[in-house]
Amino acid sequence: MTSQALRPARGRPNADVFFGWALRCAGAAVLVIIALMIGTTTWRAWPIFQKAGLHFFTGSNWAPGFSQTGGVTGTYGALPFIYGTVVSSLIALVIGVPLSVGVALTLVEIAPRRLGRPLSYTVDLLAAVPSVIYGLWGVLFFVPVVLRPVMDWLSSTLGGAIPIFRGPVWSTNYFAAGTVLAIMIVPIIAAISREIFSSVPDGERYAAYALGATRWEVIRHTVLPRSRAGIVGASMLGLGRALGETIAVALLIGGGLKIDTSIFHPGYSIAALIANTFAEAAPEGVRALIAVGVTLFGITVLINMFARILVWRFGRAPGTDPG
Repeated sequence: MTSQALRPARGRPNADVFFGWALRCAGAAVLVIIALMIGTTTWRAWPIFQKAGLHFFTGSNWAPGFSQTGGVTGTYGALPFIYGTVVSSLIALVIGVPLSVGVALTLVEIAPRRLGRPLSYTVDLLAAVPSVIYGLWGVLFFVPVVLRPVMDWLSSTLGGAIPIFRGPVWSTNYFAAGTVLAIMIVPIIAAISREIFSSVPDGERYAAYALGATRWEVIRHTVLPRSRAGIVGASMLGLGRALGETIAVALLIGGGLKIDTSIFHPGYSIAALIANTFAEAAPEGVRALIAVGVTLFGITVLINMFARILVWRFGRAPGTDPG
């Protein structure tokens, strides 16, 4: 092969330069959009933050006002909505992560290939179901028929000793919303975990089998340790979906405006508050809803930062220097 054959075609450097700048602009556009979102929403909500101060994040009284002059006359304490968002999302994570990892391990390690592929498509179909369908299904069938007996049993057996299971049991509550959220995040976590488990080198599996390991021991000592960082990343993506879910949570969480330690009592979430009250809110109320939206955005950013730290910690090889 001559040196002429290795030379780029005439005009290709210009195309490479154009393509490089196009990619840079695409990357910069994401940063610009995020900056605009943070800047405009914070600017609109700033009078609420300025008037309420830290009470906005620690107070429990939400009483929107109506101001003719543009000032802030109401009282805004968003702690019950922050609490409801976090509690329902944590319930979804506690239920959804083991279920998703179990589904992914079944599809990759246990199910025959001719059965695993159709099952994978079936699990992925759950992601295509609209959230309002999940909410209606939960209200009309899943909660009263499937979940209500479980909640009654937990309340009667553990409610006296563990406050989070204390009765009476409401039909719509934190637990109902969190359980349906868990079903909604299963496709996301399971799909990513399935790809992670599939990427584990077969040589390591065969080496474990050659040493006499059982299938469970191979999964426990070979597949799962190599996949910890990916599982954490997938779980955080699922948590992000749970934090921002609106319609299904609005139908299932109950609408309680106070903080309650029992997960069987009604509550509220930030996304549900915005969806239920935005259309009828006065201008000052709209500013307050934008303020809770900014709060939800901040919670999401903090969780993603924490997730990156966890992925970095789990992704390091044993014995490496963290510095």
